[in-house]
Amino acid sequence: MGPHPAVAAIRLAVRRVLHDVLTDLTERPTAARAEAADGAPLVLVACSGGADSMALASALAFEAPKLGIRAGGVTVDHGLQPGSDLRAAEVVARMTALRLDPVESVAVRVGREGGPEAAARDARYAALDEVADRLGAVAVLLGHTRDDQAETVLLGLARGSGIRSLSGMPEVSGGPGGAGRTHRYRRPFLQVDRQTARKACMVQSLAVWDDPHNIDPAYTRSRLRHEGLPALEKALGKGVVEALARTAQLSRDDADALDAWAVEAEARVRDADGRLECAKLYALPPAVRRRVLRRAVVAAGSPAGSLFARHIEEVDRLITGWRGQGAINLPGRVEAQRQGGRLVIRQG
Repeated sequence: MGPHPAVAAIRLAVRRVLHDVLTDLTERPTAARAEAADGAPLVLVACSGGADSMALASALAFEAPKLGIRAGGVTVDHGLQPGSDLRAAEVVARMTALRLDPVESVAVRVGREGGPEAAARDARYAALDEVADRLGAVAVLLGHTRDDQAETVLLGLARGSGIRSLSGMPEVSGGPGGAGRTHRYRRPFLQVDRQTARKACMVQSLAVWDDPHNIDPAYTRSRLRHEGLPALEKALGKGVVEALARTAQLSRDDADALDAWAVEAEARVRDADGRLECAKLYALPPAVRRRVLRRAVVAAGSPAGSLFARHIEEVDRLITGWRGQGAINLPGRVEAQRQGGRLVIRQG
């Protein structure tokens, strides 16, 4: 008799990702493969102790040894609640009981920039990057589910941030602090719903912790999860989460194609000195032009996470609505201004 369907589903999702990791190790440059040179490659699970990440930890512990992969875990103590250090110690004990090794708890200090949710995310990824670098991990698995993806799409829609925001979370990424490691973060559960992960924990008698922040209406995602999505399903019927997840994938395909077009176009809109020519920019389709502008602004030193659609729209008006306006101030002390038919973007 095989495992419960929920357990089988999460194990299959993790098995597929681990196969992808092994494939990447054979295709990536020697420097990337060096992390595994001392023995079997190490894959970490980022575990908060919630149902999603505990289900992921258990599946990784089961599947990794069969593929010759070492499985470890890390939990991040954000220090945002009383007793968070004790909670982190409990998560370490649970991961150790699953025979994950190495297992670590990392305490971080959450700042205020970008709001509480963004600040906590930035601190978390910075900690995960540090641990992965130090331990030589080839990948870090994250427990985001299809429900999380649907919420991310709706949040992007509310911000009006464009098609890239609607594409949600990628299955593979480097994270905000990925230091160029574009293959580091893997999300095996983007096609698995939250209830399946919780069911897998229940049938395996895995203790889980429900973070009170997940039901705190002070947090935007919490309000969306407990008020927004249920209201949409009541109005539109079941299947909203699945439809939003499909939207994310379709949007990602479109955004990837437009990004590739923008990379190609950027070389054609610069003069011999590498300056952006306004007339050539104007001739580009708006979606491609805005991507070229965003790339140029980020290259000049503006943090990508602080750069929003409204910033790029202001720069775009220097091309499409030129009325002699002055320089545009952008995040990271970057400014953009039009000079003699050229768009000059530099850090002040």
